[in-house]
Amino acid sequence: MAKAAAKKAKPNVSTEELLHHYREMLLIRRFEEKAGQLYGMGLIGGFCHLYIGQEAVVVGLEATAKDGDKRVTSYRDHGHMLACGMDPKGVMAELTGREGGYSRGKGGSMHMFSKEKDFYGGHGIVAAQVPIGAGLAFADKYRGNDNVTFTYFGDGAANQGQVYETYNMAELWDLPVVFVIENNQYAMGTSVKRSTKSPSLWERGAAYGIEGEEVDGMDVLAVKAAGEKAVAHCRAGKGPYILEVKTYRYRGHSMSDPAKYRTREEVQEMRSTRDPIEGVRQILLTGDHASEDDLKSIDKEIKEIVNEAAEFAKESPEPAESELWTDIYADEVPQEEVA
Repeated sequence: MAKAAAKKAKPNVSTEELLHHYREMLLIRRFEEKAGQLYGMGLIGGFCHLYIGQEAVVVGLEATAKDGDKRVTSYRDHGHMLACGMDPKGVMAELTGREGGYSRGKGGSMHMFSKEKDFYGGHGIVAAQVPIGAGLAFADKYRGNDNVTFTYFGDGAANQGQVYETYNMAELWDLPVVFVIENNQYAMGTSVKRSTKSPSLWERGAAYGIEGEEVDGMDVLAVKAAGEKAVAHCRAGKGPYILEVKTYRYRGHSMSDPAKYRTREEVQEMRSTRDPIEGVRQILLTGDHASEDDLKSIDKEIKEIVNEAAEFAKESPEPAESELWTDIYADEVPQEEVA
């Protein structure tokens, strides 16, 4: 199945692009596998939501972004951090609650930010990031630039009321925001068929006049193509766009979820026939873009990066007790002058 899909695709992309997509997805996969190991060892506390299986979504969309574009997402956020260029060491250190983390060990998985990479979280409240994403887009429109905000949320969050309040405002004000519904089909553990009456989620935007489409989230090239269309729409000042990206997570909702609401056979079927990394791997091999040795070399490099990140996290000290009293209030709120 994977080989047939690869031959059918005939991608009009360069070898460098294909290798970049492969490398980025593999980095997310190996990083998440390592995070799962550290969680099992008790080095990551609280909740830990892995992105394994969904790598093509954020890698495909990040391929359409430019400097100044912003992204905000839910608590299944490690892949988004890595795809936008955040350092794996800082991400892993934050997951383990260490001083070397992006939020100095005080945010953990659900509350990690990077102003430098325009990554605005990681939010633990379901769908709370959706109005925040519209607010980021409002700020860019107010400043008069052509930046776009990618606002990610899941199929479970798509049933939350604030999503539709945000749709209304975003279309009313023509905000440059791409609403990305990462439909992994199970939300926290209830299938879309059991929880959602409407057959598609992106079409709900029609009530507000928002354009959109459904895209295969297991195909990084399909995601990228749809993302380019959505981004062009927003940069042209035409308002928001909705992408419902049909994807699939291999693991449970979080590390504590045994995922008994689906069969092992279903998961294995997706892994063996629809895996996003294997799909690109087959394109690289069948199109003579890379050899088996080339891909083994990349895998080795990625494993080294991830192992270094894990060691950095283990060696980084825990935050000092004095950090309990920092970052509570802003001493000064800067006001930017707008021409």
